[in-house]
Amino acid sequence: MAPRQRLGRRVRRERLARGLTQVQMAEALSISASYLNLIEHDRRPLTVPLLLKLAQTYDLDLSSLGEDDEGRLVQDLTEVFADALFGGEELRPDDVETLVGASPEIGRAVVALYRAYRASVEDRNGLAERLAGGGGALDGAEGLVAAPPRLPSEEVSDFLQDAGNHFPELETVATALRQEVDGQSEGLERGLVEHLRDRHDVQVRVVPAEEAGTAVRRFDAAGRRLELSEVLPPRTRAFQLAHQVALLEHEALVEGYLSRAVFSGADGHTLGRVALANYFAGAVLMPYEPFLEAARGMRYDIEMLGHRFRTSFEQVCQRLTTLNAPGNAGVPLHMVRVDIAGNISKQFSASGIRFARFSGACPRWNVHSAFMQPGFIRTQLSRMPDGTTFFCIARTVRKEGGGYRAPQSRLAIGLGCEVSHARELVYADGVDLENLDAAEPIGPSCRLCERVDCRQRAFPPLHSGLGVDENVRGLSFYVTPTPGEARPRRRRTD
Repeated sequence: MAPRQRLGRRVRRERLARGLTQVQMAEALSISASYLNLIEHDRRPLTVPLLLKLAQTYDLDLSSLGEDDEGRLVQDLTEVFADALFGGEELRPDDVETLVGASPEIGRAVVALYRAYRASVEDRNGLAERLAGGGGALDGAEGLVAAPPRLPSEEVSDFLQDAGNHFPELETVATALRQEVDGQSEGLERGLVEHLRDRHDVQVRVVPAEEAGTAVRRFDAAGRRLELSEVLPPRTRAFQLAHQVALLEHEALVEGYLSRAVFSGADGHTLGRVALANYFAGAVLMPYEPFLEAARGMRYDIEMLGHRFRTSFEQVCQRLTTLNAPGNAGVPLHMVRVDIAGNISKQFSASGIRFARFSGACPRWNVHSAFMQPGFIRTQLSRMPDGTTFFCIARTVRKEGGGYRAPQSRLAIGLGCEVSHARELVYADGVDLENLDAAEPIGPSCRLCERVDCRQRAFPPLHSGLGVDENVRGLSFYVTPTPGEARPRRRRTD
C-alpha cells in the first residue's frame, strides 16, 4: 500500500498565488469548478493527464508539486505538537495538514521556535546537572550560551534529503576518475595514489598506528602529504584517497551544491563538505551504471556487492540509497544507522518511511534487535499506523581499526523499502509479503503512534491520556486492560 498522495493543497496554493478563482482555473483545465474543489480538498485524485495539463498551462515544474517537503513538515509539526508543552490539546492529523497546506511558512516557523525551546530546555537541564554535581559557576562572564537551533548533522541530513541523496555532477566526475585510474595502474588504490601524485603533487604514506594516533587520515596542505593509518583496510584506504581527491579537485562543484542549502554556522557547512566528499568517494568505488546493473542482477545482495566492488557492508548500503537518477533509479530505499543506545547517527528515506526528529525511534524496528545477533541479517515486514507497509533488513557492523585493547564499537544498519518493491530484494525470498496481518506493527515514535496495546510503549500517545488505574496493571504502564481482560478467572467449586 503506497503512501497517500495529498497534492490538493499544492494545487490550491498555486491557484491562490496567481489570484485565480476556482472557476477560472477549472475553465483553463477543462474541468468543472466542483471537481477542482474536490481535488483541492483531496477528495478526488489529481490524475496524470490533469497533472500534465496543469504543468503546461501554468508553466510549473512537476517536481515542485511533490509532497516530500510538506510531508516532512507535517511529520515534524505532528511531533512538535506531541510535546506535553501543548497540554495534550486534541489535534488531529488533518488539522496539521490544513495548517501546512494553508501556510507552510508558519509551520516552519513553529518548528524553528520549538527547536529554540528545546535548546533552551537542554541548556537549563545541563546547567542544573552541573550545579547539582558541584560543577560551580559556568565559565565565561556571559553565563549560559544558547545552543544553535539545529545540530550541524541535522542540517546536513536535511540537505541530503532535500537533494534526494543524488548529485549528478559528482557522479559524472567520479565516473571519469574511475575510468582514468583503472586505465593507469593495477588496482584502484594504487591508481588513486598515482593520481594524487601526478595531478596534485601529493605524496601518500601509510603510517604506523602509534604515529597516526587517533587520526585515520591526515592531510598536510603545506607539505603536500597525505597520511593514512595502517589500521585502515585496503577498501577504506581507497575510499579515503578518493575523498581527498574530491576536496582537492572538485571544490567548486561541492561548494555549488552547498550554496543551495542553509546552514546556521560554519560547522554545518564543513560537515556538508565531508558528506559530499564521501558521496564522491562512494561513487568512485562503486560507479553508478556498473553498480546499479550489479545490484539488479544480484537482487541487492549487499554482501555479494561488497565482494565485487571491494567495499564494506555500510558502504554498499549507503551507495544503494544514492541510486536515484531520474529515469534510471534503483529501488527507493531508506537507511538508518543507530548505536546500541538507540541514537541515530545517519538517516535517509526514499521509501516514504518517516523518522522522528525530536524523540526516540520505535523500539520494535528490527534495527534495534540486530544487536541481539551481531553480524546476522534480520528481516522484518513492518506496518505503520497509517497502513503503509515496509520490508526491512538490519545488521550490525563493527567499526574497523584498532587492536586487541581497542574498545569494540558496534553500530546497526537498517535498510528497507515499501513492500511493493520487496520482491526485488533477495532477502524477501520465502517471506509472505501478502500476509499483512503478520507484519510487525511499528511507528515513528511512541508519542506519534496511536497503538495503545503496545507492550514496549515508553510514553503515552499524543491523543490519549495515561489511563492509569491503580487497581489494574496492564502489559505496560500506559496500557490499561479492558474489564474483560482484567477480570480473574473463577475457580470451579464442583
